[in-house]
Amino acid sequence: MRATAWFRAAAVVMLLFAVGHTYGFLVFRPETTEGRAVWDAMNKVRFSVGSTTFSYGGFYIGFGLFISAFQLFSIWLAWTLGSMARAGEMAARRIAWGMFVLQCFGTVLSLRYFSLGPVVLSAIAAFCFLMGALSVRRSAG
Repeated sequence: MRATAWFRAAAVVMLLFAVGHTYGFLVFRPETTEGRAVWDAMNKVRFSVGSTTFSYGGFYIGFGLFISAFQLFSIWLAWTLGSMARAGEMAARRIAWGMFVLQCFGTVLSLRYFSLGPVVLSAIAAFCFLMGALSVRRSAG
């Protein structure tokens, strides 16, 4: 496969991850009594920083959406790497190696803190970036 196809495949895998992540954290509600108590406390307990009041539930939603925004940027970057690779731009290889390392960290963190879905998607994306980085060829022009 050409580098462009590997990077575009990574973008699609990462899109699946982003949709699952965003949907999952927005609709998640604990099923146990203990879980609901924590959820309620996160949303009801408020604290002030300066003149603004926050809740931990608000931080949860805010950080989740922030992560979703970064995932969308990473998807765009992966797609752009495909165009760069097609043009023979060697910078695509360097960026792809960075994305590969990032996805490897994501795989390790998913193994430690999340379920099988994020582990598999992170590992597949890492593999796509690895193969894309190895497949980038300098243009003849």
